[in-house]
Amino acid sequence: IDTLAFAKKLKAAGFTDEQAETLAHAQAELIDERLATKSDLERLELRLTIRMGGMLALAVAFLAALKLFG
Repeated sequence: IDTLAFAKKLKAAGFTDEQAETLAHAQAELIDERLATKSDLERLELRLTIRMGGMLALAVAFLAALKLFG
């Protein structure tokens, strides 16, 4: 978040300098804490890929065992 631009908009809307800057910084901290980063999403994608690969390998092994013993 561009805190300077946000604070300028708040000042233009009638907030004091202190109010605008405090709110802009608080909003930036909240966004940083709550939103997933690109790195977070990449880790999640890797975990899901590994999990799907494991499930696929298990399914192939199960089908091979059915054919062998069935």
